[in-house]
Amino acid sequence: MENQRSLVLYIAASLDGYIARNDESLDWLFKVEGEGDNGYKSFYDTVDTILMGRKTYDWIILHEKGNFPYINKECYVFSRTAMENNENVTFFNGDIAEFMHELKTKAGKAIWLVGGGELLHSFLKEKLLDEIIITLAPVVIGKGIPLFKEDELGIELTLKDIRRFNQFAELHYKVNNNQRMK
Repeated sequence: MENQRSLVLYIAASLDGYIARNDESLDWLFKVEGEGDNGYKSFYDTVDTILMGRKTYDWIILHEKGNFPYINKECYVFSRTAMENNENVTFFNGDIAEFMHELKTKAGKAIWLVGGGELLHSFLKEKLLDEIIITLAPVVIGKGIPLFKEDELGIELTLKDIRRFNQFAELHYKVNNNQRMK
């Protein structure tokens, strides 16, 4: 499908592949010296739809103290349990592939998969992710919540760009959904 919207994972991780500590702390991330907003605003302006898992949503609600950061975007939260929608988000617990087919064919900008790891894994298994933009922090935390779950997905990527934001390295990949490593 030629004019479909892209689903982009835009996320930060430690050098050893973790997106948070086991207690969901991001303290390690905020200790790294970046540059400006590390490219966040320029990326944020390219998207009009936000997708996230329930754990990520709960983390945001807890840590942002009621200031929902995606107020001007269409936002969906994927949850295994039915939840009541609110002014900021629509909760979803149906078929991911069918939902994404409908969402990608609607007019609009790119779609941002915020996180987390469980939801990402579901999207990778269904071959729904189009791009990965990962900002690596020069920190090895040793254990925590992994960006990628252990599985035999064998996904091939094509490097599109590399950018540096002081101590952070941003790697931008195209996901080759038609190719799987054997």
